[in-house]
Amino acid sequence: MRVLVYSYNYHPEPIGIAPLMTELAEGLAARGHEVRVVTGMPNYPQRQIYPAYRGQLYTTETRNNVTIQRSYIWARPTPRLLDRILLDLSFVCTSFAQALLGPRPDVILMTAPPLPVVVPAVMISCIHNCPIVLNLQDILPDAAIQLGILKNKVLIHLFHQLEAFAYRKASTISVISPKFIGNLARKHVSPSKICCIQNWIDLSFICPEPSQGKAFRARHGLTNKFIALYSGNIAHSQGLETLLQAAAQLENEPDIAFLIVGESNAIQRLQAWCQAQKIAQVNIHFLPLQPREHLPALLSAADVGLVVQRRNVTDFNMPSKTQSLMASALPIVASVHEHSSAAEALRQSQGGLIVEPESPAALAAAIAHLHRHPKQVQHMGTRNRTYAETHYGFELALDRYEALFKKLLAPTAGEPTPPETTHPQLNTKAPDRRTTTTAAKNRIQAKDSAVEER
Repeated sequence: MRVLVYSYNYHPEPIGIAPLMTELAEGLAARGHEVRVVTGMPNYPQRQIYPAYRGQLYTTETRNNVTIQRSYIWARPTPRLLDRILLDLSFVCTSFAQALLGPRPDVILMTAPPLPVVVPAVMISCIHNCPIVLNLQDILPDAAIQLGILKNKVLIHLFHQLEAFAYRKASTISVISPKFIGNLARKHVSPSKICCIQNWIDLSFICPEPSQGKAFRARHGLTNKFIALYSGNIAHSQGLETLLQAAAQLENEPDIAFLIVGESNAIQRLQAWCQAQKIAQVNIHFLPLQPREHLPALLSAADVGLVVQRRNVTDFNMPSKTQSLMASALPIVASVHEHSSAAEALRQSQGGLIVEPESPAALAAAIAHLHRHPKQVQHMGTRNRTYAETHYGFELALDRYEALFKKLLAPTAGEPTPPETTHPQLNTKAPDRRTTTTAAKNRIQAKDSAVEER
């Protein structure tokens, strides 16, 4: 098949949607499909175009048998609402020409956000008479409205109209969490048009590595500490002030350390906030985003992973760090709304604690509880790894996307849809142990022993 991936984010951007779309495109190419990606100039998370791509309107390159066509975007380090709108509009306008420059696609996969990209994607679909799969990583404009980013009533109305247009024109809407299905149902989207293919993780790469974790601890002066880790995007939706206040409440617990890893400018903002609030930071350690090859060591150094969101984040977002934490056999403390996608995943895995969002006291109490109960830490971590193997394997997700594309191209062929594509909550099949190796099991056991010793 000829697959056109329309995604604002792509390699070499290190976090968010970019790694996922890169792995998906390259995975499809490795299976013999002809994959072309239309994307913007890399700029995330700094929101500044990377030096190697500055001053260019268009560029085309090839990586791992994937053709990557990039176009200019309006990027600003501290975007206001107008800057965000101009960012989306610039990509809509400049990317259309790139999308036209290439062979006719059999199917288009477009990711949202940004939602306005549906306009050029639909135009390409009409020109080439090919189906569109709309992949919702976040549901817009719900996310922008609930988080207070979008307040203008006229713009809200326009975005709601654009959302309805996107759902109407998409051949299939793929969502990354079962919670998204209820959101779309309330907007009268037919269930037959929705499929759930959850985001994935490379289980052979992200797995417990106790020796690497021990070395990482030693390098950063964290030996013999109980480490609560937050790593990834630091933005308005997370509300990490809750995490910093929780750390302040535990500053008299000398064995507990908070490790926050993120983009450098965001880290500086958190440090400035701590100073303004007179938080001593005696137990808070900040690190910049780590190179991808260091990610297994970073995750293996932790005792518990943290997922933090504001209370109004419910059924329109699923934090991608959840898969990484589970695959690393880490228990999770989730400071999230009880009806959020993250909370639902954690209830399914039985691998963590869900606490009231934006409550520093609740978050601090949960971390202190796990510090006092190492056996519970072990059991939760093992359950999370098992859940990741069952639900978040990359080959499993690749199978489902491939089957979805084939079904759209041959709707009368009667090909079976892989389990979980339509109603994942009804999937009760046993774990697929193809992804579990003896070495991985040994790593989990070694990590358990290390936790018990600490």
